[in-house]
Amino acid sequence: MSNARIRIAIFASGSGTNAEAIIHRSLQSDAAFTVACVISNRKDAGALKRAALFNIPAEYCNPADFATETQYVEALQQLLDQYGVQMIVLAGYLRKIPPAIIERYRGRIFNIHPALLPKFGGKGMYGRRVHQAVLQAGETETGITIHEVTEEYDAGPILLQKSIPIDKEDTPERLEMRIKAIEHQIYPEFIQQKAMEFQKLQTVQ
Repeated sequence: MSNARIRIAIFASGSGTNAEAIIHRSLQSDAAFTVACVISNRKDAGALKRAALFNIPAEYCNPADFATETQYVEALQQLLDQYGVQMIVLAGYLRKIPPAIIERYRGRIFNIHPALLPKFGGKGMYGRRVHQAVLQAGETETGITIHEVTEEYDAGPILLQKSIPIDKEDTPERLEMRIKAIEHQIYPEFIQQKAMEFQKLQTVQ
């Protein structure tokens, strides 16, 4: 079993640039993971279109379409089971993960945040809003944080951080571009590392 690739689901709400970077990494010969599916809460999410280009199942699942949280969780779990998902990575996903899913995948759900947590995290802090807040606060550096997902927004254990100095020329748009470039380099390699760790655990078991 040591060579079996870990099956991951990418949860994304936006254009999907991080999702695509992760997919590209999964296609390399030494990849320890495969992207089993991409799931979005938005039907028109660019992430779903990008997944389709690589023939990766693209699934829409929005809590607003269900009468109860329980029904939504059941539908989400059914999707994850259908694709044999072993690990979940959030890539610009703007919905809170239900506690039942977190509990089931405890230690196997990860998120990337475009700032140095615990600063500039929490509900509503996503995308360009984060970079605007960083600049307005007069910070001298910013960066990315990869953390484990828990029941509270952006509050899980920090697993990796990379910082960059803020330039005088930085605007929220420019900072967003600079941070995205780092995300696209670091997140896929982090996922590769985690997948390799899970492979070893499976071998031991």
